[in-house]
Amino acid sequence: MGDLISIHPTELKFPFELRKQSSCSMQLTNKTDKYVAFKVKTTNPKKYCVRPNSGIVLPGSSCNVTVTMQAQKEAPPDMQCRDKFLIQSVVAPDGATYIDVTSEMFNKEDGQVMDEFRMRVIYIPANPPSPVPEGSEEGSPPRETVHENGNQNSSFEDVSRSLEENKEKYSEHWLFNVFLSPAIVCDFKVDRREIFCFATKSEATPRTGTVEKRY
Repeated sequence: MGDLISIHPTELKFPFELRKQSSCSMQLTNKTDKYVAFKVKTTNPKKYCVRPNSGIVLPGSSCNVTVTMQAQKEAPPDMQCRDKFLIQSVVAPDGATYIDVTSEMFNKEDGQVMDEFRMRVIYIPANPPSPVPEGSEEGSPPRETVHENGNQNSSFEDVSRSLEENKEKYSEHWLFNVFLSPAIVCDFKVDRREIFCFATKSEATPRTGTVEKRY
């Protein structure tokens, strides 16, 4: 733990359930009598949003940070997640506010004294399986455990404050629409991994809503 702020908890634990968004929080506490600026980064910025993702912690006070994971379509092998978060903190000028926090404040090349704390992500099954009796896997090799500092070469990037920002940043625009019949129009939207089909009633008939299908 650094000299400027303390972080609780020291790991991010997300209740994991397929196709459902999940959130957890951490508390940053300023251990000094100075203003401290912080910034949150992650190795997987498309997957998470953080609010606030940067800010100021007043002397002797605390700040709550909420991390939200987007809904996932599949679970990783053995429910092991390799994503990591990096919390950077530096001393800020007295009276500083979140508006004064800039990327340059966390630039190591300028000789800035900065604390860094790495956090790993842990998935907690929302519906845990029944316990396996001891000895049922006797003779099988032990499973590999992913440790907090197991990957020192992870590349951390800035993370967005909201899922809307992520969608605007990483999604594509409408590509085309198809008239399935005189009464139904089907619009297709493609992102990097899937195609969305939105079927709506045309203006020739009363609108009854929108139906979304995924392929």
